[in-house]
Amino acid sequence: MARVEVITGPERRRRWSDEEKRAIVAASFAPGAVVRDVARRAEVGPGQIYRWRQEFRAAADGFARVLIAPPEMPAPNVSDDSANTEPVVEVEFAGKVRARIPASIPAALAASIIKALARR
Repeated sequence: MARVEVITGPERRRRWSDEEKRAIVAASFAPGAVVRDVARRAEVGPGQIYRWRQEFRAAADGFARVLIAPPEMPAPNVSDDSANTEPVVEVEFAGKVRARIPASIPAALAASIIKALARR
C-alpha cells in the first residue's frame, strides 16, 4: 500500500492583484530603480517583474500614457516666430526624437509623421 502525505498550510503560489502588479512594475520604472532591489522588496523574482512588464505592454494595445502640460512661456527678451499660441501635440520617442505637430495639420499627415518617426 502506498503512503500519501497531505501537506497543509499556506499556498506556495502567490496571487497578485492587477493593482499590486502595476504598483510593483511602476516602482521598477522609477528613476534610479534597480529591478533586483524592487523584486527583493516585493518578495518576487526579477524575472516575474519583467514578465509583468511584457504583459502590461501587450495589454496596452499600442497606446502610451499621455502627459498634458501647460504651454511653455517664451523668455521675455527672446523673439521667436515659433512661439505662437497655436496648440500643438508634442511626441517624444524614447528621449531621442521630439516632434511638435500643430493642431491645424490633417490627422492623416500627423499619423504618417508618427509612424515614420516610430520606425527610427
